[in-house]
Amino acid sequence: MHTHMKELLMIVNEDRFFLSHRKDIALAAQKEGWNVTIVCKDTGQKQDVEALGLKMIELPINPTGINLRQESKTFLFLLKLYKKHKDAIVHHVGMKLILWGGLAAKLAGIRGVVNAVSGLGVLFPTDHLSLMAKGILYIVRFSHHRKKVKDIFQNEEDKQLFIQNHILSEQDSVFIKGSGIDLRTYTYEPQPSDAVIRILFTARMLKEKGVLVLIKAANLLRKDYEGRVEFLLCGGLSNNPKAIQKAELEQMCDGHYIQWLGFRTDVHELLVKSHILAFPSYYREGVPKSLIEACAVGRPIITTYSIGCKDTVDDGSNGYLIPPQDAAVLAEKLRILIEHPEIREEMGKNGRKKAEREFSIDDVVNRHLGIYRSL
Repeated sequence: MHTHMKELLMIVNEDRFFLSHRKDIALAAQKEGWNVTIVCKDTGQKQDVEALGLKMIELPINPTGINLRQESKTFLFLLKLYKKHKDAIVHHVGMKLILWGGLAAKLAGIRGVVNAVSGLGVLFPTDHLSLMAKGILYIVRFSHHRKKVKDIFQNEEDKQLFIQNHILSEQDSVFIKGSGIDLRTYTYEPQPSDAVIRILFTARMLKEKGVLVLIKAANLLRKDYEGRVEFLLCGGLSNNPKAIQKAELEQMCDGHYIQWLGFRTDVHELLVKSHILAFPSYYREGVPKSLIEACAVGRPIITTYSIGCKDTVDDGSNGYLIPPQDAAVLAEKLRILIEHPEIREEMGKNGRKKAEREFSIDDVVNRHLGIYRSL
């Protein structure tokens, strides 16, 4: 007797991203009886995906560039795959896969489509749409014109862009903030009792992530706090030639008051040992994972009003929201938190409550399973 297994194909850029951001959803779907296959670029972690009991198919994709030959290869690969799996639900993560996967799914007549839209900033600057952006919107509008398609948004701005461009209706859009966090792993930790106050920044060392703004704020506070406060910059360099270079960064960090730690795998422990998380990014983010982690652990956050970042802080409750690229305001807010342990503690507790309310991995997983079932 042939029993019909519900089939789910999850299409992501690469294995690494799948393991860090989507693994829990795939495993929960598998447990619920779905036959799950991950389709992505293999960067050497295929065995880790397969060790979870999941199938993985290698996807020909260039995650960053735009070269029409490579793009058409990605599209044709998905079209062929979807024709073989017409009965599946497909879940595309990221704009490039929504574009080609959505088109392939429409042409192959696949059963149901879920699109996870995150961080459209690069393609769609707010002022005007390029010819390419218009072309992309045209294809995406065409491929959305079908039954059984749902889009998941991480921020209101991306959702409005899709609705205003008549890509989909309000009832087919779902709002899920970020990828969620395991609140059992990231438990609440009281403020460290050390005499030295540690201020942590964790991200790649990119200007847009606000690293230079933070260094400038640290220098504004130096004469009052050197010896009593440490700024910890945690993260690797970007290989972009326009990005901050190693020598430049080492020159700005004295190794005591301002320390550059480089890329680290123990970010969770660093967070627990720190008192404050400062993240003055002005990059169009999805919802930064480091900020969700800080909420869960109970650390007050200073971040900017920029898209994505502002979703993790209720100003004055679990931290402060400041204007982008404003080192003076950043210094002023840091001063308040350095001087007042009781405010740090109160804000930390509020952050934990916010994480429990909004960022639990269990909620994120259950909402995805609900979407798959509805299709």
